Amino acid sequence: MFFGQIDRFRIFAMVAATCCAGIATTDLMADDWPGWMGPSRDGVYRETGIIDAVPEEGLKVKWRTPIAGGYAGPAVADGRVFVFDYLKTEGEAFNDAGQRANLKGQERLTALDAETGKTLWQYAYDRPYSISYPAGPRCTPTVDGDLVYILGSEGDLQALRVSDGEVVWKRNLPQDLGAEVPIWGFASHPLIDGDTLYTMVGGEGQSIVAFDKWTGEVKWKAIDGNAGYCTPSIIDHGGARQLIVYHPTAVTSLNPTTGSEYWSIPIAPSFDMSIARPMVDGDLMYASGIRSESLMIQLDRDSPKAKEVWRGEPKEAVHSANATPIFTGGVVYGTDCVQGNLIAVDAKDGSRLWSTFEATKPDEKRFIKHGTAFLTRLADTDRYLIFSETGDLQMAKLTAAGFEDLGRFHVLEPTAEAFGRSVVWSHPAYAGQTAFARNDHEIVAVDLAK
Repeated sequence: MFFGQIDRFRIFAMVAATCCAGIATTDLMADDWPGWMGPSRDGVYRETGIIDAVPEEGLKVKWRTPIAGGYAGPAVADGRVFVFDYLKTEGEAFNDAGQRANLKGQERLTALDAETGKTLWQYAYDRPYSISYPAGPRCTPTVDGDLVYILGSEGDLQALRVSDGEVVWKRNLPQDLGAEVPIWGFASHPLIDGDTLYTMVGGEGQSIVAFDKWTGEVKWKAIDGNAGYCTPSIIDHGGARQLIVYHPTAVTSLNPTTGSEYWSIPIAPSFDMSIARPMVDGDLMYASGIRSESLMIQLDRDSPKAKEVWRGEPKEAVHSANATPIFTGGVVYGTDCVQGNLIAVDAKDGSRLWSTFEATKPDEKRFIKHGTAFLTRLADTDRYLIFSETGDLQMAKLTAAGFEDLGRFHVLEPTAEAFGRSVVWSHPAYAGQTAFARNDHEIVAVDLAK
């Protein structure tokens, strides 16, 4: 469904008015979490008035609201929480990395009141699944002004009105662009920059595609290859805005306006599992893949160029899968898909400074396959909110010297299965001095106010 030129300008005027109003109230909006990993997509929570540690008596639960399955984390904007799930109606759901499960059901986007958890509206559409790990959508909704964007597991890319859930435009990547659905579904959280939406699509000349965010029309396509599972990101470095694309064979920098290439450095994680966003600290960029794939890149200060510094070897660096590492102060902190523990890595050479299972599975001593914890740094501090696959919300101090536990609270039960254990593999949202976390049965709001 597409709009003509008149409708395009009508939509532009409507959303531009909202954006202009937002410019004057930036401080008031600073506590929103409008998409994956926060407003800057860097895993940093900048709100003040947050607890310094989790108290022994635990944290207050504000509300719990029933939902259905999915890996997509919630988004929070302007008093609304957006959660994307899958309501299965037929078929057997099973998790097999080499086999697709065939289901029938509905993908649903629900808007909730952030203070009460009550449903404001819900948009649902029929969507058969033929993917591995079929719990539900992978992509966190992206809120931009008056519109919210979703990308479903089978490639349904849609823009809806924030106020009432009315569809503004929609596309299906396999039907409209001939894309192949990755075995683990489409997972590239839509990125909005200016008037453009970027996401990974896959195929000849269209590993990444830039869409007009108002209409869904294609602006440009770039890179031959599969989609992978990593969301693109924008950096300002070397005197240029660069669109960073981590696809299954390389980390590539593109001109965001034209799609032309600035630089590309090969890295090929197994099974096309380019998942974790490449993270930047100063002039360095760290890209991580499963098993023993990782890459430290030196960004040129004066031009959009880059070169390889070092590559991670087995038992060195940190090889992340489901959760993006945090890179700050010359140290990379991330959970390792082989050992399953939280590892701190020296950015100079990839050597490991320390490791612990406290963040993933505290009673573990040896290893846990794809052990997962989602790290969020509290701005201008060395304290982190850590959401574990066990459903625990923990606070800890992370430095090059070590890990210091600052308490934990069990938020919800792990309901998904992975490698014979129960897990929660969904990144929380943090807004309004509140943590919002979900599993396959409920979304929970937990008070973080001091």
